[in-house]
Amino acid sequence: MQTNTPPRSTIRLTRRGRLALIATGAVVAGTAVAVPLLTLDGDEDARPTTLVVPEGWRTSQVYAAVDKVLALPPGTTRKSLAKAALKLPDDAEGNPEGYLFPATYPLDEKATPQKLLSSMVDTADRRFNGAPIAAGAQRNAMNVYQAVTIASIVQAEAATKADMGKVARVIFNRLERGMPLQMDSTINYALNRSSRATTENDTRIDSPYNSYQRMGLPPTPIANPGEDAVRAAINPTPGDWLYFVTVKPGDTRFTADYAEHQRNVAEFKAHRKSTRPAR
Repeated sequence: MQTNTPPRSTIRLTRRGRLALIATGAVVAGTAVAVPLLTLDGDEDARPTTLVVPEGWRTSQVYAAVDKVLALPPGTTRKSLAKAALKLPDDAEGNPEGYLFPATYPLDEKATPQKLLSSMVDTADRRFNGAPIAAGAQRNAMNVYQAVTIASIVQAEAATKADMGKVARVIFNRLERGMPLQMDSTINYALNRSSRATTENDTRIDSPYNSYQRMGLPPTPIANPGEDAVRAAINPTPGDWLYFVTVKPGDTRFTADYAEHQRNVAEFKAHRKSTRPAR
């Protein structure tokens, strides 16, 4: 089993598609997925009756969705934070990232940004601070906010629900070894984008979310994880893995051996090249 980190110049850790190596505490950002936001009762001109918040959305996406569903000027929901009096943990320092719980929220005639955000945070509080999650976090020598932060990485990085526990284990293994996470999703979060193509210049950005440059977990979650990701964060699958890469859809490979990881990455690159549309 390889326990040492190869020279940094030889390591490229990224999210699902490229090399994914994980280290002492940085975290990964989720990629936005286009999904239906609003549910209407028949009439296209009718007021939406629910707001759907998908797993893995960032707060910025939730704000935009609330503005849209309530027909408010862009930026209104973000500005309402000061009035919302959200019941966030002290570690969040007023930033609700990670605590706008993914779910379907009903909309009544009195719906406001403050009420919707409060409902999301209250839902997260109930789900995250119950005995199972709190005890699981303590069992892994972390607090709930750290567990939610790890869950946000798991949400972004795991290609399938079945892989969530393995991704969580990679995170813990690398944290325990004092290794940097070096994940593209954290870079994406810092740059407010969703991309699978991270350049060398990207990895040099000055940001606390740059897990190529910074050690440990980022200062906040990088998305709003669902319950499955949080459960994976407190119950990681047993294993010695330090690396993973999704070679192709349905084929994510985890390993503790760097040489094997390099072979997997080479196979991923060959597969990507073979499936790239001809110009």
